[in-house]
Amino acid sequence: MSSLSTRPAPAPAVNPAARANGAASSGWLGRAALGLGGLVGIVAIWWLAVAVFAAPGTLAAQFSPARAIETLPALITDDRLAVHIVTSLRRIAIGLLWALVVGVPLGFLIGRVKALDTALSPTLQFLRMISPLSWMPIAVMSLGVGDRAVYFLLAFAAVWPLMMSTAAGVAHIDKRWLQLGESLAATRGEMLWYVYVPGIAAHVLTGVRLAIGILWIVLVPAEMLGVSSGLGYLILDTRDRLAYSELTAVILVIGALGFLLDFAARLAYRRFGLGRVEQER
Repeated sequence: MSSLSTRPAPAPAVNPAARANGAASSGWLGRAALGLGGLVGIVAIWWLAVAVFAAPGTLAAQFSPARAIETLPALITDDRLAVHIVTSLRRIAIGLLWALVVGVPLGFLIGRVKALDTALSPTLQFLRMISPLSWMPIAVMSLGVGDRAVYFLLAFAAVWPLMMSTAAGVAHIDKRWLQLGESLAATRGEMLWYVYVPGIAAHVLTGVRLAIGILWIVLVPAEMLGVSSGLGYLILDTRDRLAYSELTAVILVIGALGFLLDFAARLAYRRFGLGRVEQER
């Protein structure tokens, strides 16, 4: 009896899921803290460089991060920063939508029909290597000054990663899924919805993320085509007014919005793209 009474109690069972969630949350917090520390360090180096090399009252002193942050309230109230942001995001959404409408079906056909891939590949590769900004004069002459030319440039810039990602997704679909659908006498609509759409979802979302990055880069020069609103227009306006501290603040806003757009695209990929991959496995 004494030996039984002195036996140590068994250790409580640990839920593997809870342990995995705890490790994931601690890892995420560590990465977030490290990224925030790097951002603070870059801003500190920026501030120190302006303070050391730019004399007070000079033009270079207006580019300090402190001056940029000071001008943000006036930029929001006087220059209607929110209106320019909404306008730019609307143009991004419309350009991305047109790129999806064109790029995804074309990429699907290229990945599905080898003869079409062989016939169109040289032409598409040639067009892909032309900078979208090279089309600015042609877009203005054909579509006029305004939103339509901007939409064309944005859609032209975004269509290539979507098309190539979709074609790669179609080419990498497991042949066994196709054979299974055919053996079950699935219709074309059923094959498209239950086989092809899940099979290319992750690739399309990867193309969307790449397209958003390209769109955000092309947006600013595209909004210099005679439009009266948008972040690109605001860059020109602050430059013409010699308001360089406001120009620096607009640059910071563009960077922050681009980061948030890419973050949203990554979340969508992890939520839907990786989920599709795990289901297939």
